[in-house]
Amino acid sequence: MKKRFWILLFAVVLTGDIMGIQMGDTLLQTIFKPLIIPVLIGYFAAQVKMVTKGLAKWILIALIFSLLGDILLMYQEKKPVFFLLGLSSFLIAHIFYIIFFNAIWLTQKIKNNSLIVAVVLVYYAVFMILLLPYLGDMKLPVMIYGLVISYMLMMAMNMLFIKNKKAGQWMVTGASLFVLSDSMLAINKFYQPFEAASVLIMLTYGLAQLFIVEGAIRYITSTDKE
Repeated sequence: MKKRFWILLFAVVLTGDIMGIQMGDTLLQTIFKPLIIPVLIGYFAAQVKMVTKGLAKWILIALIFSLLGDILLMYQEKKPVFFLLGLSSFLIAHIFYIIFFNAIWLTQKIKNNSLIVAVVLVYYAVFMILLLPYLGDMKLPVMIYGLVISYMLMMAMNMLFIKNKKAGQWMVTGASLFVLSDSMLAINKFYQPFEAASVLIMLTYGLAQLFIVEGAIRYITSTDKE
C-alpha cells in the first residue's frame, strides 16, 4: 500500500484516541489506542523489505514492546502494577531503539560528541532532582527508566551526523518527542497534574513513534540502494 494511505490511517487512529481522551470516552480510547502501533508496524513493513532481518528487526521489536506497553498502561487505573509493567515494556522498547541507533553509529563511524553527552546528562540530572522527592517506591524504576531513555536520546542525537541527513533529522525529532512525552507523563503523574496533560502526552508519543519509524525507513531504504 502507498505511503499516503498509511500516514492517513495513522492520523485517523491517533486522532480517534485523542478525541477519546478529550471527551473522556473510554470506548474510543479502547478502540484506537491499541491500533496506533500496529498501523506503524504495517507502514514500516510496507516500506521496508525483509522487516525481520538486519537493522529493520530492531525497529520491529521496539514497536512490538511499545504496543505491549500501550496495552498494559490502559489498565493502570485498575491495578497500579500495570503502570510498572507498562514502564518495563517501554524500557525494553527503548533498549531496542538504542541497539538500532548504535548499529548506525558504528556503521557510520560517528565520533563521540561531548556537547550531546553534556546536554543529555544535564536533562537527566535536572529531571531527577525535580522528581525524586515525589516518587516514593517508584524511585528506582523511574531512575532506571530515565537513564535508559536519556541514553536513547543521546544515541539518537548522533544521527544528526549520518550521511542521510533527512533520515537523521526524523529520528532525532522522534526521540526528542518521546523524551518530551515521557517527561510530561512523569510530571503529571508524580509532580503536578496539568491541564490537557493526557492529550499532549499521547500526541507527542504518537508523533515520536511515527518520526522514528519514518527516519528508520528513510535510512534503511537508502542503504539498500547503495
